[in-house]
Amino acid sequence: MMKSRFLFRIAAVMALLSVALQGRALSDSRVTLQLDSAHLLMGKATTLHLNLVGPRDENAQLIIPQDTFNAKVEVMKLLKADTIDHGNGRWEINQDILLQSFDSGDYRLAPVYYVSGNDTLTSNRLVLRVYPVAKDSLTLNDFADISDIDRKWSDYLPDFIVDYWGLILIVLLLAAGGVYGYILYKRRRKTPESEEEKKPLLSPYDQAMVDLSALRARNLCERGQEKEYYSVLTDILRNYLMRRFGINAMEMTSSQILKALRDNPDTRLPKKYMDQVLEIADFVKFAKVRPLPDDNVRTYDNAVNFVEDTKPAPQPAEPAPEAAESAENKQ
Repeated sequence: MMKSRFLFRIAAVMALLSVALQGRALSDSRVTLQLDSAHLLMGKATTLHLNLVGPRDENAQLIIPQDTFNAKVEVMKLLKADTIDHGNGRWEINQDILLQSFDSGDYRLAPVYYVSGNDTLTSNRLVLRVYPVAKDSLTLNDFADISDIDRKWSDYLPDFIVDYWGLILIVLLLAAGGVYGYILYKRRRKTPESEEEKKPLLSPYDQAMVDLSALRARNLCERGQEKEYYSVLTDILRNYLMRRFGINAMEMTSSQILKALRDNPDTRLPKKYMDQVLEIADFVKFAKVRPLPDDNVRTYDNAVNFVEDTKPAPQPAEPAPEAAESAENKQ
């Protein structure tokens, strides 16, 4: 009987020591959050730094929000954690988290939890202030690049394509050769068009001005169709850049277009008009901002100004052969 009581007391003491040691482990731990900047421009990204210092515990869990730290603050990317062993059974974990927001306001971020056994340690909570982008700014503020998941190109293909890609490639090449031969055959048999049937193409400048006038006559902004209006407007300018300067603008982002204009001496000065046009167009497309009527008018005027300032200079007329011969005789 005495032996049983003695064993029971030893078990109770061991349990109390375990709880005390576990509580001490968390009391020696620290979880802190720190922002690169508590002030953020809408659409940009900032880094949240997570730091954990405490006794090493392989069974402990660090709970980090995976999607959002607030209904308006999204997790853009969780960077790889860095673990440092300080010795004496202590470690330090550092992890950076990229945050992004598309709505202006003050947002209190959710905490990070460190769970060890039955105890939970909560980090500090931070406040992030997000500012809207000024609509009258002439500087184009690009949105942060979309984070890509590390994948191989073959991961996006169906299994049968990956398994039989060689056979499929041969079939496609044969089909392409047949189509190309058929097109050549039809072209050789096709009768040449008469001069009356050929319609001369307008110059890049004239075509752009005709398209801009047609767009204005549709009154899309007045009917609440700003997104379609800016999509057509930027397509007109992209086609103009392709035909006028050979810039493949249809396949470029706004920032790539502006860089190409900055590198071209003929478009370096008129680039200021495109800054405002592309900035407003990107906000309407990506941030779903509805511009003011004055912004729509100014954007249209800047598009016209850009086309006017970059049109080719008129070539001097060559003198008629009779006039040139008469001038030579007088000399």
